[in-house]
Amino acid sequence: MERMSACTDPKHHVHDGAAFVREVVRICKQRGLRLTPIRANALQLIADAGRPMKAYELLDQMKETHDAAAPPTVYRALDFLFEHGFIHKLASINAFVGCHHPGGEQHAVPFLICDTCQSATELEDDSIVEALEARARAQGFVPRAQTLEVHGVCAQCAAKPD
Repeated sequence: MERMSACTDPKHHVHDGAAFVREVVRICKQRGLRLTPIRANALQLIADAGRPMKAYELLDQMKETHDAAAPPTVYRALDFLFEHGFIHKLASINAFVGCHHPGGEQHAVPFLICDTCQSATELEDDSIVEALEARARAQGFVPRAQTLEVHGVCAQCAAKPD
């Protein structure tokens, strides 16, 4: 992604949009997946946005290059990209961001979401995910999925004078 965050954590990988899309194209060929022009366009727009995108915002941008773009078309593209681990859905704001590890398997990732600038930072800290799963299992709960989204103000917005 071009500007997912200004994170300086060495485990936080940030790609430029074009490199991210090239990697997804490579993975689709390797896995025998069909990355249609609509899906590729949706992925490119998400990658270039540098922030979470809502489906209808994506639809508005897609209509500029795909006259036939309609809500079902966009949602099918998002479903494909999500199902194969190329994007994450941020449930609390109903938006989508690219996955920093599109070649990996589906994984739970905590996100920090800035309520001021709407940026989303993917935290790549397995200890958080493991701690939540361990606590759940200790209570006899069998976790199937995890969504952890922390809302607040990013460092850049916090540093701005009021």
